Amino acid sequence: MSVKILHNPRCSKSRQTLALLEENGVTPTIIEYLKTPPSKTELQDILQQLDMQPRDLMRKNEAEYKENGLDDTSLSADQLIKAMIAHPKLIERPIVLNEGKVCIGRPPESVLEII
Repeated sequence: MSVKILHNPRCSKSRQTLALLEENGVTPTIIEYLKTPPSKTELQDILQQLDMQPRDLMRKNEAEYKENGLDDTSLSADQLIKAMIAHPKLIERPIVLNEGKVCIGRPPESVLEII
């Protein structure tokens, strides 16, 4: 099993999700996405696997969302993805990936479906 978690150690849901994985015998590769943001291709793959649009994966209450005018509905998917790469804090967290399956750990227990 090759499980990865896009993790923010300062986020309680991210910490809870990581702990839940470990309690279930999974030692994931931890990617601190604020330090190492996903690439455009990785984000596109995650969005496709989640069947989501970029805005659906964005944290709309973050200051960067408002400061960068990302609530503008005329912005393209590509522009929103570029904004998430430039400001990874905007990416909803945590995201767990396991051999072609992807899940957002909100609530943390939802990741149990893909491990």
